[in-house]
Amino acid sequence: MVRQLTPGQNANLLVGTATGDDAAVWKLSDERALVATADFITPVVDDARAWGRVAAANSVSDVYAMGGTPLFALNLVGWNTDELSTELLGEVLAGGNDVAEEGGFLVVGGHTIDDPEPKYGMSVVGEVHPDKLLTNAGLKPGQSLIITKPLGVGIVTTAIKNDKATPEVAAAAIDSMTRLNAEASRVAVTAGATGCTDVTGFGLLGHLGRMAQESSIDATLEVDAMPFLPGAKELADEGMIPGGTRRNLGWIDEWVDAGSHDDITKLLFADAQTSGGLIFGVDPGEAAGAVASLNASGHTAAVVGTTAEGTGRLNLR
Repeated sequence: MVRQLTPGQNANLLVGTATGDDAAVWKLSDERALVATADFITPVVDDARAWGRVAAANSVSDVYAMGGTPLFALNLVGWNTDELSTELLGEVLAGGNDVAEEGGFLVVGGHTIDDPEPKYGMSVVGEVHPDKLLTNAGLKPGQSLIITKPLGVGIVTTAIKNDKATPEVAAAAIDSMTRLNAEASRVAVTAGATGCTDVTGFGLLGHLGRMAQESSIDATLEVDAMPFLPGAKELADEGMIPGGTRRNLGWIDEWVDAGSHDDITKLLFADAQTSGGLIFGVDPGEAAGAVASLNASGHTAAVVGTTAEGTGRLNLR
């Protein structure tokens, strides 16, 4: 549907809809550009304040994926006023404010509508230096690919909804979803990353596949190197796979060479994430230092693949 839109042309629009990137970027000067994004989600966990934190971290992630710094946000709320109390909504918004305080940006208003299904997120405005902008079209051949959070969020949250996740497995997923990508973004920029995206609803294969196509490269992913949330693989084997994950794989499958790996492995790599990590490409000589810096700050980061000249193919090895 986005391809049917015909936005006006302007030299100051550095990133628009053409490449399906994480956020729009508007140049203000040679040293400053605005980054704008919006996102909202339905509940993925039972605790209202935790959901607010997850939704806010998910929303601001797009700014970090562009190499930017968030400035302020507006709340976006759909709320069933007949079934849910305003006190419960207050807890959701408090969770969003927790994330804003941690990320150093302000929540300055928003908009609420009556909705049978609750939804919460943010519209976020940030800034970035035009020369340090990261896009999903910037990967180069011969780079190492680094991921900054483990996969498996969609599988674990599906298990939570079906009372199949242990408290320890659920807590690990919430910790991952509420971790901001601020430090990951800083490390990516410092390491000289040229292309970056966050791994969210379309899964790793979907987001990296779009990057590969827009960057005119092929990517090879090392299956054994990929980090996963505790319990994710076991829950996938038990059938805790969301419909969105299966749709993701159906969309990208023709671009994937899975070799001898089975369908469960492909689904794990296509798993629909909420507030996932970043994946970015750097010179191989910078990769080990970037991963060490991330893991020292509490991330679960790893070098998970390489890039080569190509046409957007993904290989699982």
